[in-house]
Amino acid sequence: MATSPNDAGDDVFDEFLADRGHTVERIGWEEDYNKKQCPDCGGLHEQSASTCTVCGWEPTP
Repeated sequence: MATSPNDAGDDVFDEFLADRGHTVERIGWEEDYNKKQCPDCGGLHEQSASTCTVCGWEPTP
């Protein structure tokens, strides 16, 4: 289950899962040829993109 990178409780939620043996990973851009692909909606963007212009998704810092 993925959570939004903008949720205020992500750190607490991630710690809860990690304490119970789950692997917690930060989600970032996927690569598709020479474009960045949003993992949330699949929108394609230039390499310089920092936010998805389709759904507003941003990678976690």
